[in-house]
Amino acid sequence: MRQPRYPSKRSIACRLAAAFACLVLVATAPLLANGLPKAKPGDVGLSADRLARIGQSMQQHVDNKVMTGALGMIARNGKIAYLETWGEADRENSVPMREDTIFRIYSMSKPITSVAVMILYEEGKLFLNDPVGKYIPELASLQVATATADEDGEAGKTRDAKKQMTVRDLLRHTGGLTYGFFGNSEVDQKYRAAGLLLADKDLEEFVGKLSEIPLQYEPGTRWHYGVNTDVLGRLVEVVSGQTFEEFLNDRIFGPLGMVDTSFWVPPEKRSRFAQLYAPKGTPGDANAFLAQNTSTEIEPAPAITSRNYVSKDPATFFSGGGGLASTASDYMRFCMMMLGGGQIDGTRILSPKTVELMTSDHMGGIEAGPMTAGGYGFGLGFAVSNGPGELGEYTSKGEFNWGGAAGTKFWIDPQENLIGIYMVQILPHRTTLGDEFRSLVYQSIVD
Repeated sequence: MRQPRYPSKRSIACRLAAAFACLVLVATAPLLANGLPKAKPGDVGLSADRLARIGQSMQQHVDNKVMTGALGMIARNGKIAYLETWGEADRENSVPMREDTIFRIYSMSKPITSVAVMILYEEGKLFLNDPVGKYIPELASLQVATATADEDGEAGKTRDAKKQMTVRDLLRHTGGLTYGFFGNSEVDQKYRAAGLLLADKDLEEFVGKLSEIPLQYEPGTRWHYGVNTDVLGRLVEVVSGQTFEEFLNDRIFGPLGMVDTSFWVPPEKRSRFAQLYAPKGTPGDANAFLAQNTSTEIEPAPAITSRNYVSKDPATFFSGGGGLASTASDYMRFCMMMLGGGQIDGTRILSPKTVELMTSDHMGGIEAGPMTAGGYGFGLGFAVSNGPGELGEYTSKGEFNWGGAAGTKFWIDPQENLIGIYMVQILPHRTTLGDEFRSLVYQSIVD
């Protein structure tokens, strides 16, 4: 098995070339950060008067202390038609929310990790229906915990899995894995006892611990949100021979000009790093952190939230499921690449057929789970809309999206040629701020 290597001369050259390309973009046209072109709302079929409702609503939430600050960005027809900020990024230090504020994007890391896997798929280095154990032998013989596998099993008992989880299972969250902090099954308890995602040195150690814990469900039979995408990060390391961080820098962040997206925030950028807030009374204990809290006001979040999720020091644990920090402009470039069939500004990351594959519903009759809500299926890293009649909310058939634990949210609507990004930092997130932003965006479409 090949192990990750560390930055090569080629890697350094790619990063320098990407940085130079970004400088050229900024120097040659009146663009937003990261080379994003602007347009007036009316020029892309949006009503400026209706868009004004967004700011009115969001400012009210700031005034009512539901949030400290947020950012909204809308692109249509390949141009930024709306970019507004509200409130403060750091209330205690009176730091205003800015267009280049850096946010913890948590599970918005998952679509990026999924693209990394699909790059390797395009190169013939793996196949989606391959068992994961082909590449990570430690995961080849996982047992299933019978007490939590929709069976009348006895607590503490396991059985052989009927099939191994596949790469596609990990991409669509049908691998039988869990998270450890959304439930209290015996498997969840084992995750917490092992310190998965909270006390791992690196992805290799994480997978080693995971290999000793049974699956919660039979692979391929249930959609269940879990550490699937973190395993994919390790898969990228093993197949590519690079660290996951280096692969992302070389193959996605550098080529796309995502200059502020990383697993850690360096000292020169920390003044732009938003504070993380939590509902008042949120416990600092990791096992209780995500418990329901009814407070509507927020306060600085307990320190437990930052462990292994965006470090202020160079990271060693690269969580593909939730470890990245980014800006709205960086993430918009990623979204524009996906909406552009895998390409932006002449830089191609994926082929159009690969994007089509990723944004198709892969559930095949498997219920897509409560987190995707009625009306959504699930593709390879994205929730995929089955249409407004199924969802009962604004959407288009084929719209795809995901969000992050602290309230960040994005969606890409190919039918409307529309991208929306909403950034906020509240964890655990119990508000409907992102959904409200989304509805207010759709009601502004007038063409």
